[in-house]
Amino acid sequence: MLGGELDHDSAAALRDALTEGLSTAATRIVVDCKDLTFCDSTGLNVLLHGRLDAQVVGVGLELAALRPPVARMFHITGAETVFRLYGSVDEALIGRPQE
Repeated sequence: MLGGELDHDSAAALRDALTEGLSTAATRIVVDCKDLTFCDSTGLNVLLHGRLDAQVVGVGLELAALRPPVARMFHITGAETVFRLYGSVDEALIGRPQE
C-alpha cells in the first residue's frame, strides 16, 4: 500500500517493493493507492517502469483506489490509459475495472 507522497524522496522504496514483487510467482500486482495523496513525475516514472518490467515477465501491474489529485495527474499525463485501474482493492480482487 502506498501512502502519503510518492516523490523523489520515497520512490526508491516503491521501486524496491515492485522488484521484490516481480521476483515471486505472482501473475499480477495490485498497488493500493487509497492513502496516496500526491504523486510527482518521479513516482509516476517508477510506476511506468515497473509496469514495463512486469510486462516483460508476464505480470500485470494494476492500481487501485486512486484519490482525485493522483487520478487527475494520471488523466493529464495519459498514464491512466496504460494501467488497469480499480476503484478499490476489493474491486481489483474480483476483477471489476473502473469505468
